[in-house]
Amino acid sequence: MLDRLASRLAAAALRLPPARTRRIVVSRDLAVRVRDGVILRTDHYAPDLAGAPTVLIRTPYGRGGPMRLLGRLAAEQGFHVVIQSCRGTGGSGGVFDPFVHERDDGLDTLDWLRRQCWWCGAFGMFGASYQGFVQWALAADAGEELRAMVAVATASATRDSTYAGESFALDTVLTWTELLQAQTVPWLARQWELKRGQPRLVAALSHLPLVEADRVATGVTVPFFQEWLRHHTPRSDYWRSRVFDDRLHLVRAPVAMVSGWHDIFLPAQLRDYAALRATGARPRLIVGPWTHGSPGMFVAALREGLRWLDVHLGGADATGPAATDTGGGGMPDEARATQVRDAPVRVHVGGAGGGWRDLPDWPPPAREVRWYLHPGRALRTAVAVPSPPDGFWYDPADPTPSLGGPLLVAQRAGPVDNRPVEARPDVLSWTSAPLTSAVEVIGPVRAEIHLRSELPYLDVFVRLCDVDRQGRSWNVCDGLVRLDPLRASTDGAGVVAARVELWPTAHRFAPGHRLRLQVSGGAHPRYARNPGTGEPLGAAVTLHAGYREILHDPDHSSAVVLPVVRPAAPPRSA
Repeated sequence: MLDRLASRLAAAALRLPPARTRRIVVSRDLAVRVRDGVILRTDHYAPDLAGAPTVLIRTPYGRGGPMRLLGRLAAEQGFHVVIQSCRGTGGSGGVFDPFVHERDDGLDTLDWLRRQCWWCGAFGMFGASYQGFVQWALAADAGEELRAMVAVATASATRDSTYAGESFALDTVLTWTELLQAQTVPWLARQWELKRGQPRLVAALSHLPLVEADRVATGVTVPFFQEWLRHHTPRSDYWRSRVFDDRLHLVRAPVAMVSGWHDIFLPAQLRDYAALRATGARPRLIVGPWTHGSPGMFVAALREGLRWLDVHLGGADATGPAATDTGGGGMPDEARATQVRDAPVRVHVGGAGGGWRDLPDWPPPAREVRWYLHPGRALRTAVAVPSPPDGFWYDPADPTPSLGGPLLVAQRAGPVDNRPVEARPDVLSWTSAPLTSAVEVIGPVRAEIHLRSELPYLDVFVRLCDVDRQGRSWNVCDGLVRLDPLRASTDGAGVVAARVELWPTAHRFAPGHRLRLQVSGGAHPRYARNPGTGEPLGAAVTLHAGYREILHDPDHSSAVVLPVVRPAAPPRSA
């Protein structure tokens, strides 16, 4: 009764389409045996509709709480909903080893679905973050029965997000490790740890060597965390069987992608979009003003996802034509036609006067505009002029802190006022004059930074900000690259040309606002600090500080390169 009431209230709050049925039979803790004998615990939400297709959700985050609500909401829309706990989680047998078993376990679960009396021969998949990784693990081998995917804040390849810029995404990885381990402790103990501000996790994020950080955070050694510290080199064999981007060309199911501009997986997800487009596919892409796990992203994903699944699975008649009325198990013809006419890409443009834009593709046509670093910490479109470099001292014992941006925990992520970090002596910033007209930037962003460093091992962190009329500096996008003698060569003057890929963005810099570019030596604990020694990632304990210079003369014209869209498209309502 409580589940039914919760689903009605949630459906009304989320403005979902009218339910096709309220009569849902729920079977919990079903035992699905996979090829090696492991039992995967599974819940089934069955609507009382003939010929209903199936939506499969495989998750390491348990089947209670929000997943129970999601299961009922989707079942009321006319789908058999199967929610399964990945091995080693949520009561399922075996040991959880990220990405290793998801393809085989997914295929065995599909075989189990085919043997069910209610199976109609068609299914879709839905899920966010790791729930999206398991979709990509299965998608290339699922055959024609897979009719649709909804991949939210996720990507087919996880390696590059783990080692963004060839650094190590410490905050994301260790926070996720602690989150998974917390699922094994009593509920009250977990609530007490959260109320205290997770002091063990906070201590672990600053602990060296990193090989001990998992034990500091969780009290136990976590095997996959140890493996990720060991296998961090770009061509490590370890990751070859744990990424699925090399099989995207085999995926035939229509894919809807939902992400946020401050999501941790955004660059990788947009690479997936480009790879699917290269095969001739037309995935649907929505990128909003969201962070990983933010409520706004969940709401948008649920609305968009249910529409997408309904269109491509055919509602309660997956093997025949769509129903032509709202009570017959399908979306009405007019609504389906609207879905088909939707623009393939919809993005939210941040900043004053932004809003939603419908685009035919990603990225849209744009003109590359270079904003050069100038003396006096000025940022201008005029070419670089003769000038001495600017320098700063970076000390990994007092690492430059990260502030907002793409983080795993939604409450700490996203745009924040960067003035506290910009006041530090180890952060340099260049700022434009107030804009006389709006500048709308949509697409990939990069920086080309020329620098000279005392140490050959260093990180370069670059962040683009929007400074409003009150002087507040709001982060728009950023990126980091890790340099060492093997990946960065110097010229005769000892200068390194660092190319830093920032997160893609869609942002409108309003008249009267200013652009600001930060350059620093790191963003801890979002990225693991660079010790400056070249020691192995997990074992490093010695910290070397050093001076570095940022050059911006005509021979070393450091700049940020922005994709400027003109004229700006008119905004649309959400």
